[in-house]
Amino acid sequence: MSTPRADGGRLILVPTPIGNLGDMTLRAVEVLKEAQHIAAEDTRMSRRLLDHFGITTSMSSYHDFSTERERQRLVARLRAGETVALISDAGMPGISDPAYRLVNAALDEGFPVSALPGASSILPALAASGLPTDRFRFLGFLPRKKGRQTALAELAASPETTVFLEAPHRLEHTLAALTESVPGRRLCVAREISKLHEEFVRGDVAEVQRHFAATGVRGEFVLVLEGARASDRRHKRDKDDSPEDEE
Repeated sequence: MSTPRADGGRLILVPTPIGNLGDMTLRAVEVLKEAQHIAAEDTRMSRRLLDHFGITTSMSSYHDFSTERERQRLVARLRAGETVALISDAGMPGISDPAYRLVNAALDEGFPVSALPGASSILPALAASGLPTDRFRFLGFLPRKKGRQTALAELAASPETTVFLEAPHRLEHTLAALTESVPGRRLCVAREISKLHEEFVRGDVAEVQRHFAATGVRGEFVLVLEGARASDRRHKRDKDDSPEDEE
């Protein structure tokens, strides 16, 4: 276990709004104003956010295609004693994005790393799904091609509530696959969380599939799928409660 350095700077992961600017916390604004530098996934998008809150801190880009050289430039700022704030386009940095590489680079040299609580699409979708929340797992995005069938098989067998993301152009295909592989399983699809057209669609997988077939697919999506054991218990209870066949 490494001990944080007494000298040098620190890296702070700062969540940003996923749709509604009101989701920005006072502490997040304060940290971004007081930091010496901000590493942003998309500087053009982040500039609009910073301008809205009157934040003038210097900024550079850090994203999935950033090189090791660019990463080391940020580490050099830490060595110089700067506080570097890391933000993504929306939500918590490090969740389904490359922030972990910079986090590890900072930790490898003993710099303290912390993260502020704040906006995220995952927990609101889970909390409002109506599905068990005592145990759950998060998968990020399902594989596009290679490994997709394996991932769907794991979904079918998982006893925990599973949360995952899906792109709009693949949602209908995924819903069709779920209807085939886990018929009767409960599903909540959260659309456009914290935005004007926020929507939670709940039902079994076939019902949710029919909904989007009728209304179309627009926006950003988080899917929350019932675990296998919970589903099996529910089906068993429904069967036990059904009247016996008359002789």
